[in-house]
Amino acid sequence: MARCSQWLALFLLLLSLLGGGSSQNSSAPRGCGLGLPASYTPLCDLEAVWGIVLEAVAGAGVLTALLLALVLLGRLPFITEPEKRSPVGLLLLLLLGVLGLFGLSFAYIIRPDERVCVARRALWGVLFSLCFSCLLAQGWRLRRLARQGKSPGAWQLCWLAISLTLVQAIIATEWLVLTVVREGQPACGYLPLDFTLASTYALVLLLASLVLAVLCLCGKFCKWKRNGVFLVLACLLSLLLWAAWSGFYLYGNRALGHPPLWDEPTLAIALVSHGWALLLLHAIPEVHCCVRPPPPPSAPDYFDTSQPPPRLRETSFDEDVALPHRPYMENQAFSFDEHNAALRAGGYRNGNLGSRPSVPFRSNVYQPTEMAVVLNGGTIPSAPPNYTGRHLW
Repeated sequence: MARCSQWLALFLLLLSLLGGGSSQNSSAPRGCGLGLPASYTPLCDLEAVWGIVLEAVAGAGVLTALLLALVLLGRLPFITEPEKRSPVGLLLLLLLGVLGLFGLSFAYIIRPDERVCVARRALWGVLFSLCFSCLLAQGWRLRRLARQGKSPGAWQLCWLAISLTLVQAIIATEWLVLTVVREGQPACGYLPLDFTLASTYALVLLLASLVLAVLCLCGKFCKWKRNGVFLVLACLLSLLLWAAWSGFYLYGNRALGHPPLWDEPTLAIALVSHGWALLLLHAIPEVHCCVRPPPPPSAPDYFDTSQPPPRLRETSFDEDVALPHRPYMENQAFSFDEHNAALRAGGYRNGNLGSRPSVPFRSNVYQPTEMAVVLNGGTIPSAPPNYTGRHLW
């Protein structure tokens, strides 16, 4: 009887454990594990599909940015042109900023607390300023290339982007210190208008980048204008996305009657969309331009009849062409006196063959013979006054 009571007690204990486990499992969202904290459940909640879709898109962006950085670093030793090596550091900074945008989107998917809100307020403007300052430095580089054909140094471009980003870091730090530390407000207790105004400096950088990108299209070096077109498209799309998320964040959700919980998806979608816009319209074309090998020198096509033939140098026989002096053996059959007499008589006298008669030649150009050049001391003699042409025999 005692043994039966023991087995009954063990059975009741197992039932209680199973019942507790089933109740705990029923309280967890569908798709999430039992030991996952409640603040991270939006990452796996199948009922909130927007978070899972946004995670997948952000994860694909992270992989793309890492792949571009690896390709750029792997091909760096083979980039020999200074104009293509100078933006490598700037592109790596841009890819770092894009990785930060994709990573910060996860902070808007999970449930906010004090640490998460501090990360949101501190990193939002800094990451956007880093990306837009890279666009600004790239616009300065393309402007120099389009006008002068020379690019600024790599360190100059990087220091320009980092210096412009530090300004936004100072602004975000002062905002946090004034509101959280001095006034004692909670980190999550901020107004949407204050959040938007704290990122105004990043918007100014974007507008300056757009102006420089448009100026890149004016220049005498046309091969860099294609890069300028991609930069203009990237700045325009970023500006449209900025206007869209700020409008929805400030006025759109309230006008549509959505609760404040819709603000977080709006900002998360803005981060991911900005990251992909910078990747597709700026990072990928610039990386392709940097790693592309230079074209081989083109050989002249001698069978191309569309181009005019090369111009030959016109030589006049009236010029005094200096011939190299060659020593020769004096021939007893000729003398300079006979040569001068032959010039006065209108022909050349040969001691063995006699004089050659002067008959009309088929051309008006006087062409002395090699023997005449030799007898004249190595210089081309001028035509005699009564020269009418050489006889063809």
